[in-house]
Amino acid sequence: MQEPSPFPTHTSSLATYVRSLDPALLAALRIRESAILVAEAVVTVAKALTDPGDSRPWQEKIESCFVDDGERLERIISSVVEEFGGVEEVKTWLENFNGDSYRKFAEKLLGAARYRLLIQAFQEDAAVLALAVRRGVRALMPFAIAWGDALSLVSKNQIKPASRAQFLAFNAVDMVLGLDAFLGEKVLSSLPMARATGGGADLEEWKKEESDDLVAKFRKLVTESSMRRVERANSSLVRKIRGARDALTYSEDGVSQAANSLIELIDRIMREAFPPSVVLAWVDTNFPDEPETTHIQDGVRKPTKRAESLCFIYGGEPVLPREPTQFDDGTGPSPLHDVLARVLVSARNKLQKMKHFDSGSPEEREQIGAVLSALEGALMLGLAIGGVSADKTHLPELPAA
Repeated sequence: MQEPSPFPTHTSSLATYVRSLDPALLAALRIRESAILVAEAVVTVAKALTDPGDSRPWQEKIESCFVDDGERLERIISSVVEEFGGVEEVKTWLENFNGDSYRKFAEKLLGAARYRLLIQAFQEDAAVLALAVRRGVRALMPFAIAWGDALSLVSKNQIKPASRAQFLAFNAVDMVLGLDAFLGEKVLSSLPMARATGGGADLEEWKKEESDDLVAKFRKLVTESSMRRVERANSSLVRKIRGARDALTYSEDGVSQAANSLIELIDRIMREAFPPSVVLAWVDTNFPDEPETTHIQDGVRKPTKRAESLCFIYGGEPVLPREPTQFDDGTGPSPLHDVLARVLVSARNKLQKMKHFDSGSPEEREQIGAVLSALEGALMLGLAIGGVSADKTHLPELPAA
């Protein structure tokens, strides 16, 4: 006999309530079973993800929502296709549901008591979804900070064509703060959030005047995430980041020592993942016309640091074609990959100068601290995008000359 799961079974309040109604009423309200299944699946997953008593990884939480019922999962997938195959129909239904005429019709059809229970069930589910969305938005903050730190090393003059330079004006931290404030003021404030599973921290406002403290708090998460990703990519190089931070904290010659450690980190994490011959093959295949990717040294053609960084950020994978946008003409590296690759090159160039610093002044320590934050941000994002890990195989190397 199978033992019961120690984790709670989550349900949708709205789905549970509407299924208690007479099918004729549901037909009159234009609520189909496929719509109920979709709503039930979304809310069930949201409840599982926001359950404070469940410490499992998010993948396991989602799997547990459907693990014992393959037939139900198949029905849900079919319902998603049915409902969202006609987006305009769903949009019209939602507009009708929020309209005064539909609400009056539903209340008259159901009666005041049942209509009140319907609205209550809807709001309970909406509170769960709002909580999940807020957590999702707030989970973006470390990535927003990593992006902002990385951008500090790139100037508009470095980005070609000029249309891509608009990409640099994007303030991800302000966007996350603004979206979170909107959710709090316009959405969460109108829902019964006490019925959701969130704790007090989920309902606390992120005040813009306290943004510096928030950024400092989340920057620590960027550092931790960057170190974990570096360890997965090349475990022997984690000590280079730790060594750089220790040198800045404890050594009189800390700036120079930290700069040398970080230069070695950049060089080794790229070259040990993708040796020069692999980078050449990758560049020739994916960006044969891209400038500043190769140079001749002692009569031998070699990849530049820009080529190495691009290959690293792309994870050595084939570059897929893309459609032009207002920020991107569709040629060369994507704006995101291009910026992150340039950050790695720019960080290395700045560190080359800093390794000769010898005064140990607060200004020098502040400068290298900014470069370290930018490098950690670029590595966190770059390793996430490229998916470089220690067990990732290299592309075939070119034959020896």
